[in-house]
Amino acid sequence: MRRRDFLALTAMPLREATDVRLGVDLFSLRSQGWDAFQFMDYCAKLGVGAVHFSEPRFLGSLDDENHLRRVADHARRLGLRLEVGMRSICPSSKMFDTSQGSAELQLERLIRAARLLGSPIARAVLGSMADRAVPPGIEAHIENTVRVLRAVRSRALDAGIKIAIENHAGDMQARELKTLVEEAGRDWVGVCLDSGNPLWTIEDPHLTLEVLAPYVLTSHLRDSAVWRVPEGAAVAWVRAGEGNVRLDEWVREFVRRCPGRTLSLEVIVTGPRVFPYLDPKFWEAYRNTPAWEFARFLALAERGTPRPAPPSISKEEAQKREREDLEASLAWTRRILESPSAA
Repeated sequence: MRRRDFLALTAMPLREATDVRLGVDLFSLRSQGWDAFQFMDYCAKLGVGAVHFSEPRFLGSLDDENHLRRVADHARRLGLRLEVGMRSICPSSKMFDTSQGSAELQLERLIRAARLLGSPIARAVLGSMADRAVPPGIEAHIENTVRVLRAVRSRALDAGIKIAIENHAGDMQARELKTLVEEAGRDWVGVCLDSGNPLWTIEDPHLTLEVLAPYVLTSHLRDSAVWRVPEGAAVAWVRAGEGNVRLDEWVREFVRRCPGRTLSLEVIVTGPRVFPYLDPKFWEAYRNTPAWEFARFLALAERGTPRPAPPSISKEEAQKREREDLEASLAWTRRILESPSAA
């Protein structure tokens, strides 16, 4: 990133020109080894308005009330809005951590932390693409997640916290997440909309936004590249502006359809992941995918070009690259938000 671009980036006011709050999901900085206060200080220097603690490890503790109050006080001094999250709340998911207690207890712990931090939402996930395998299939996991959500409804309402379920790591397509939200109750459950994860469910990110926009409570912004390979298609996550999924159009549509919602960058740069849809066995996990939806994914892949895997680098270089990827992506996003068509 050029020095003048970074200086322009950090000089931006906390409040963006458009009706959207720009933030950082701390998974973008997962290798830094910082504590909650260092994360917030760095994000404040970037001039964003929100920090998304998407996992408890970035926060430090969900149970230490004094620590949470200190974090909240520090955020207020910096002018930052906080959002807080955790991983799986689905007890049948391969991602669920049984060592932390029942799903209900884990979610209740997150709700308490959200209240203390002043976070209006508590973000959680069902699982990952591993949960699409049959049996039991994604439908059973959705039912189990809804059951957990209903069990903590009164506690969330009493705390004034809404639950934001993410379309995460290839677990649910947009139709499926919409079903989960409506069955749990859209008056208190909504969506953390991730722009990078739809391709991991062989779905066009623009379709995901079209379906889920009415339910969005917060978001993760990430760019992607997708292209054809002999087995089917390959997907890589890239810096914002370097993909081929028309992320600029996605951002502008998000601003139009989700006004006032936080747009948090979750920047992850990866090598290609292959989705072998030419193998009939692949479709065992996607039997309910309409052909017209898959056709939109396929159209993106047909226009893509191969991307090389990032080179192996040292831990110190990886930390530096992580910050550079985030800063470059943030500068690109601000240029899109400042353009007349984004207003």
